[in-house]
Amino acid sequence: MRAVDMILKKKRGEAMSQPEIEALINGFVKGDVPDYQMAAWMMAVCFQGMNGEETAALTDVMVKSGETADLSTLSGIKVDKHSTGGVGDTTTLVIAPLVAACGGTVAKMSGRGLGHTGGTLDKLESVPGVSIELTMEQFLSIVRDTGLCVMGQTADLVPADKLMYALRDVTGTVSSIPLIASSVMSKKIASGADAIVLDVKTGSGAFMQTLPEARALAKTMVDIGSRMGRKTVAVITDMNQPLGMAVGNGLEVKEAIELLSGKLPKTDPLYEVSMLLASHMLVLSELASDEKEAKAKLAAALESGAGLRKLKAMLAALGGDTSCIDDPESLCAVREKRDVYLDEEGYIAAMQAEKIGVAAQLLGAGRATKADSIDPAVGLVMHKRQGMQVSKAEPVAALYINDATHVEDAIAALKAAITVSAEQPNAAPMVYDVITAAE
Repeated sequence: MRAVDMILKKKRGEAMSQPEIEALINGFVKGDVPDYQMAAWMMAVCFQGMNGEETAALTDVMVKSGETADLSTLSGIKVDKHSTGGVGDTTTLVIAPLVAACGGTVAKMSGRGLGHTGGTLDKLESVPGVSIELTMEQFLSIVRDTGLCVMGQTADLVPADKLMYALRDVTGTVSSIPLIASSVMSKKIASGADAIVLDVKTGSGAFMQTLPEARALAKTMVDIGSRMGRKTVAVITDMNQPLGMAVGNGLEVKEAIELLSGKLPKTDPLYEVSMLLASHMLVLSELASDEKEAKAKLAAALESGAGLRKLKAMLAALGGDTSCIDDPESLCAVREKRDVYLDEEGYIAAMQAEKIGVAAQLLGAGRATKADSIDPAVGLVMHKRQGMQVSKAEPVAALYINDATHVEDAIAALKAAITVSAEQPNAAPMVYDVITAAE
């Protein structure tokens, strides 16, 4: 099969067979199919799309392009959670300990943050001593002992995705639902999960900025999971404003500790979304019959402190200094804190989460390229959410600063992210939809 024939076939909008997809992707990984032909094929996919069978076949080939994690020696149903990326999204550090405290098995391979989005690995590494570079034996041992572990993805996991994403990034072919869905699901399936809960973000700070786009992506990923024998649920959540109030690595770990310590109200969006995602993880793990029973178990694990103890156990197993559990302020000790005030009064009508993430990045909390270093202590804490009243006399946020070089740019980005109106807006939902395999 020639690559040019497969390019022409997809250009005409025709469905490709599994052997054709295997030949193309495996040829690209081996170097037999050049970059320019792979780029042409991916552009054809952007315009013509792929059906469910094609997308599942693409995912399967990508999974088999490298090593896969064998979690069969772990007891129970291995459940994983993936977020499509957001701002102030600390859910993994909340739900993994809570699910483990309820008897779940959470063996998660995660990634780093890039641009305005935060990465779970960066957050974990804000705890002094933590190492997420583990062997598979170490990873499995920690999960057996504690019920949970988060580690960095191995270099040999889904090499096809690494090569394809690098090419997509420079050829304008990132925003294709079949290519996005196969990228996400190939890594989750190769990581060994039996069940997968997906947090698909929508809004100004998300990749899928409209609800129809987010719903289409969610349905495609759930369909892939179902076709490949994985129990999969997708929850579509809001990312027009940060999920948590904290944006920055140590600051977000601090907020997760506060939630697990029972210090956040049940009406808090981070609490609401975390409990919903965790409840689906318990149901897929067959540790609860429905969402109501799952949430009751999770609430009990939170109130008893069992979830917080699980987080402490994982941090200790990763070599971390667990004194931060009792003194989370130590994670965000900085040279300077500066309040930010708005020039208008009224109600916050809208926020742009991406610009708030950029403000934190400018302070050193994020990276523009994968090679950039980050400062784990810096970032910002929002004092207000959408719909709240603001005045010129009260700060809308606090900046945590070690390097003041780009502070004024960060303040400008933060102010530009907030729209104030005279009328109080209607409350925006945090959860828009839940997509299951039956839909």
